[in-house]
Amino acid sequence: MSQISSSTRDIISELDTTFKSIKSDEVDQLIKEISKADQVFFVGVGRVLLSLKSIAKRLAHLGVKTYVVGQITEPAITEKDLLIIGSGSGETAFPLIIAQKAKKYNATVAHIGANPESSMSEYSDLFVRIPVQTKLQLPGEVESVQPMTSLFEQSLLLLGDAVALTIVRDRDVDMKALWQYHANLE
Repeated sequence: MSQISSSTRDIISELDTTFKSIKSDEVDQLIKEISKADQVFFVGVGRVLLSLKSIAKRLAHLGVKTYVVGQITEPAITEKDLLIIGSGSGETAFPLIIAQKAKKYNATVAHIGANPESSMSEYSDLFVRIPVQTKLQLPGEVESVQPMTSLFEQSLLLLGDAVALTIVRDRDVDMKALWQYHANLE
């Protein structure tokens, strides 16, 4: 077996183990909050932010009004909106500050992370645990051979795609009709 085949097999195996460990009721609650929100905001840093931007884009293709915190056209958040925070540790400073601020405006806050006992829990209305290996070495973490927090970022991206597909199926969306939301200035 080639090195790349071995690496690919390891990554897919880790993702499979991770997704078998994510609680469907937590994801169902997230989908419910996305569906009822007027606007959905996203915040994270680093590679987590890249995954969140992909999720925001895919949900926008489904007609959801999405914004990444800090983008130039970001509107005000209100009590009718949802803030989705991606933070494995739940201790990252910038997302914590934004969560605290969102609660001041009575927005619903959802945290997708690996650490259920984090500082973020003080501001979160719901938590979706991706139980992967962190620097904290918490019980029940899925171990990874990958560098740093790659498994979290990959799982976050795929979770976003699974959420989008679930919404498509729940709403019985015509897949061809989704192209109306795709960027056309390309």
